Amino acid sequence: MIGRELREQFPILNQNVNGYPLVYLDSAATSQKPHRVIEAVKKYYEWDNSNVHRGVHTLGSRATDAYEGAREKVARFLHAKSPEEIVFTRGTTTALNLVASSYARAVCKEGDEIVITPMEHHSNLIPWQQAAKATGATLKYIPLQDDGTISLADVEATITDRTKVVSVMYVSNVLGLVNPIKEIGEIAHRHGAVMVVDGAQSSPHMKVDVQDLNCDFYTLSGHKMCGPTGIGALYGKKALLNQMEPIEYGGEMIDFVDLYESTWKDAPWRFEGGTPIIAGAVGLGAAIDFLLEIGMDTIHEHERKLAAYAYDKLSMIDGITIFGPEQDRVGLVTFNLDDIHPHDVATVLDAKGIAIRAGHHCCQPLMRWLEVSATARASFYLYNTEHDIDQLVKALLETKEYFSDAIG
Repeated sequence: MIGRELREQFPILNQNVNGYPLVYLDSAATSQKPHRVIEAVKKYYEWDNSNVHRGVHTLGSRATDAYEGAREKVARFLHAKSPEEIVFTRGTTTALNLVASSYARAVCKEGDEIVITPMEHHSNLIPWQQAAKATGATLKYIPLQDDGTISLADVEATITDRTKVVSVMYVSNVLGLVNPIKEIGEIAHRHGAVMVVDGAQSSPHMKVDVQDLNCDFYTLSGHKMCGPTGIGALYGKKALLNQMEPIEYGGEMIDFVDLYESTWKDAPWRFEGGTPIIAGAVGLGAAIDFLLEIGMDTIHEHERKLAAYAYDKLSMIDGITIFGPEQDRVGLVTFNLDDIHPHDVATVLDAKGIAIRAGHHCCQPLMRWLEVSATARASFYLYNTEHDIDQLVKALLETKEYFSDAIG
């Protein structure tokens, strides 16, 4: 059950926008939410709402069970060794900032290196810029091939014995490609560096096994994988998490507090100070149940077919430029149309009920590498169909005609 049959489970998709049936092609920015997730959050607030880990009353126990149960679901979803390797965060951005601020700033010093790529989302670029500035480390970039892919020979040439951290996105939110994370991690480990993975765009779309990848840290955002906004997770190997210092202090993350000294709980709780995002975690757990019932391999294959179909259909439009490699795409296609600004393209499509994303996609260095200021992006998920792509192509042809007539 995927595509059209699944669409009915997403209430927001059953509406008209500007007089047209909604065609939602912006799931790389945020996915829509099925009834199950919405009801799980609603049920928590109606029946179990309480703070966790503190009260001995029934509601407190139920809330704690639901919160820690969600942690167990994330651990299983990523095939982590234990739930203690999962830290709840506000999302990928917070998780990457935690690693950069706590781990990298503690282990890096002047002369050390932090290695990333020019394709990174700002969330996996700016934290490392700041860590490098704070420690005196050098920020280095693995160069990109002409089609945006990474050569392992370039990885070998960039990572050295001075490298302490390598951080790379698993899936590009612009180019739609899957990076060779496992192989990059093997090279990083040979040089004594840790491997950090930005999993914002991979977690919703493909099976992830952090033990097989042997990454040291992995991040995800719940809102991109049918879960609520404001909830995500950091996976970290237990030994690394327990050597890291918290960067937020307050209630719940402490072991013992005296007037002048305090000690912390073990990971992951030392990183979850204050009242956590309980309802968000419950919703994320429900989203994981939903995705696993469908099957991550099924989702991945569905999106791979949609991306190939979209690439073929869009390639037939005169004057279009599609960015990234043709083969093995995750579910998105980024493009520009003639000399029409992407924001104008998106505005015309919105008038026809079609939602796409236009802009730099939080990847300004990559835009400069592509020699454009912005692009349009259509991204697909488990509720999209070939019909949605046909509607996109039809609307793009009408957009070309509209601007041709306006200029003429």
